[in-house]
Amino acid sequence: MKSRRSFIQKLGVGIAIPSLVSFRSSEESTLKYIDQSLNGEDFWSEIRKQFPLKESRVYLNNGTFGPSPQVVLDALQSSFVETNTSGEYGHIEPEREKLAAFVGIKTSEISLTHNTTEGINIMCWGLPLKAGDEIIITLHEHVGNALPWLNRAKLHGITLKPFEPKATQAENLDLIKSLVTPKTKVIAIPHVTCTTGLVFPIKEISAFARSKGIFTAIDGAHGAGTFNLDLHDLGCDLYASSYHKWVLGPNGTGFLYVREEILEQVQAYQVGAYSDLGWDMYQNPPELKGYVPTAHRFDYGSQSLPMMKGAVAATYFHAEIGKGKVEARVRELNQYLFDGLDEMNSLLDVLSPSESESRISMVNFKPKKMNFQEAAGLISKEGFRIRQVPESKLDAIRISTHIYNSKAEIDSFLEVTKKVLG
Repeated sequence: MKSRRSFIQKLGVGIAIPSLVSFRSSEESTLKYIDQSLNGEDFWSEIRKQFPLKESRVYLNNGTFGPSPQVVLDALQSSFVETNTSGEYGHIEPEREKLAAFVGIKTSEISLTHNTTEGINIMCWGLPLKAGDEIIITLHEHVGNALPWLNRAKLHGITLKPFEPKATQAENLDLIKSLVTPKTKVIAIPHVTCTTGLVFPIKEISAFARSKGIFTAIDGAHGAGTFNLDLHDLGCDLYASSYHKWVLGPNGTGFLYVREEILEQVQAYQVGAYSDLGWDMYQNPPELKGYVPTAHRFDYGSQSLPMMKGAVAATYFHAEIGKGKVEARVRELNQYLFDGLDEMNSLLDVLSPSESESRISMVNFKPKKMNFQEAAGLISKEGFRIRQVPESKLDAIRISTHIYNSKAEIDSFLEVTKKVLG
């Protein structure tokens, strides 16, 4: 087998993140050679070849699930084979360090979870709240952010204050400020809504919230892997995300960021191996000596080393292309799609914001002359994987694109949509 070399050196894109490249060993870089002279659509066409995703159907639903590149599948397979032939299931601390670096946080601030919803439940139930405390939340929540807060409201009497998002970042910042009262304890909103793909100004919201002593608990399902994400710079208190969407990692992998300064204010309720500072069942009464002084207290019990190896491989894939370059491409495709749909204003209404800063990876539209379910069905029959959005009473269609998509695929989708709706 040929020795594995650093993809970033062969690619020559010049946008690598030093903190990521520095901890990547030559044995962990498995991406194929790509001609460093390529640029534009030619470059992204070569990136597409890294994915085993079938070409018989155009995949436009990354907001639900992000198909992995071959490098991730190879990492999974290799680690599963190693684990099951050696009988050593291994420890995930080296992987934890790398996954924390990918989003710009300390290793002590990351809990490794199985999905975004698990992280949201940890922060929802762990925050110190009592009956009557107010939580600002949107009317555009994914079920994974809505149900935990609804459940705590039902059981503990906290008060949810849902709002309808506005069209611009400035308007949304002002709206959230206007909703705050002396009883407000948490702002629990998505970084990017799952409905229309609206991007909230989390950095500005977090700075305002901290000045008022309010926690920011962010649903980041659509944040990691789209933005060139640096959570310390973003400034929020808690951020839950997954690796199986935009990071393009394995299903069943995720993370929760807990800002170091608030760790002791977030109660751990589900604990197990590696959560504690020691325990003694022979004491009278039996004793739990305390929690480890890191966010690791929240990811209890055994973890799957192969799954975390796969997640790390996915972050390397992003880093070796360049996180900034990935974000720029995601935004480019999003704008291209938005412009194409916007030109069909006689056939559909684009529900996603027109302000480019308020979009990144998803566009939502509603047919004017046809039921959205019927339209989605007809478009799907033409070979496109899309998502219907009955949530938030939108009755619309969501299109989400990532770096494996091309402008030619978007053109094809637009042509079919125009034919179906016309």
